[in-house]
Amino acid sequence: MTMTAYRELPPSPRDAEIARHTSQLLAKYAAEAKPLSFRINEPESADVIDLPEGAVKLLHEILEIMAAGRGVTIIPVNAELTTVQASDILNVSRPYLIKLLEEGVIPHRKVGRHRRVLTKDIMAYKKSIDAKRKKILEQLTAEAQEDGLGYY
Repeated sequence: MTMTAYRELPPSPRDAEIARHTSQLLAKYAAEAKPLSFRINEPESADVIDLPEGAVKLLHEILEIMAAGRGVTIIPVNAELTTVQASDILNVSRPYLIKLLEEGVIPHRKVGRHRRVLTKDIMAYKKSIDAKRKKILEQLTAEAQEDGLGYY
């Protein structure tokens, strides 16, 4: 399966401002977790776009990221990634990722000589690592507070 993704460069300042305004308007609807309908405001157009609740939440997240001036990449969860793509997502070296794959830490399959990893498996690993890092950081902060080092 080939990976279909949309890669966007960081938004222009004008696009970031539009995204900021739109994300603020969309925030309350995304929080309500309901589908939305948008009417296209163009002359001679009666088009209405219906968005399911998941798309509303995703659109809100995308707009918040753009408002912060960052680009967005969307990758389907069932997409198979190369080791280069997976290591980029994890922000680790390719050899380190291959070590994780060989140790069975992250599931993968081989296509000929090449390894393929599902996006969902990479994201699950990333989520677990992020949770461990957060826990360690909280412990270090608590220790620093106990020692009177002024971290809050």
